[in-house]
Amino acid sequence: MEKLRIVFMGTPEFAVGILDTIVKNNFEVVGVITATDKPAGRGQKIKYSAVKEYALEKGLKILQPSNLKEESFLAELKALNANLQIVVAFRMLPKVVWEMPKLGTFNLHASLLPNYRGAAPINWAIINGETKTGVTTFFIDDKIDTGAMILSKETTIEKEENAGQLHDRLMYIGSETVIETLRLIESNKVNPTIQEDNEEIKTAYKLNKENCKIDWNQSAESIHNLIRGLNPYPAAWCYFIDNNTEYNVKIYESKIVTESHSNPIGSIVCTKKELKIAIHNGFIEILSLQFPGKKRMKTAELLNGITFSKNIIVA
Repeated sequence: MEKLRIVFMGTPEFAVGILDTIVKNNFEVVGVITATDKPAGRGQKIKYSAVKEYALEKGLKILQPSNLKEESFLAELKALNANLQIVVAFRMLPKVVWEMPKLGTFNLHASLLPNYRGAAPINWAIINGETKTGVTTFFIDDKIDTGAMILSKETTIEKEENAGQLHDRLMYIGSETVIETLRLIESNKVNPTIQEDNEEIKTAYKLNKENCKIDWNQSAESIHNLIRGLNPYPAAWCYFIDNNTEYNVKIYESKIVTESHSNPIGSIVCTKKELKIAIHNGFIEILSLQFPGKKRMKTAELLNGITFSKNIIVA
């Protein structure tokens, strides 16, 4: 059995959960590589990545290269004398980095590969109405999320589960899967499976303003799935247009109301406590949302402090 000397690479909160489990299982982490510090917020204060915050707390050695091919960084990485690297929600590695350790570099991806390769697998699984997803560990190669698979773990996506809730569950499942993967590598029992490509593979495209905008001509299920698939971040959005005033509104929670009506698509039915948007074959009731300059709030709370005209629509 070979003693593992691990370099961990990651940036967001999802990666922290995995790193914490590795540390708590007494594996030796000889270095942590994470994103460089960046100014954030209105005050533009320097913000550390979630992984850096954790590494500082645990006294782990931290490297923050801006260029992964830089000679000084490669020298520092080699000096750590790691025999295994683990990547969780970091960035694409150059070959000189991922081939450096003797036992290879593996990645934890939050999907059942080969489906949902890419930047936002948790979001797209919900947006596309999947009923199951999972996590996969695989050895990194020179493409994105295409390497030989080590382990996969499947889980059901609950009917009303949002991306934040699924994120937290997959972090826990992913932590267990990474530890099992480490045990296999440690005992030289890994038997990787080559990913097979086919035309039906779905992609987890990077989220942007365009693909997060709600199209009210879509089916009720498609709209509802987009809203929960982008909750809490980055959030589905649309314009509320009230006479000559246009609001860019984020929508976090919704409910499908199936009933016949003759209202134009995109028109809003508003009471003192409810806000419903007309779609084909019914309405999407908005349960929580955020108007510009305001905090996220329940619809009834918003309607308590704002009055719309009868002409308000969405676009």
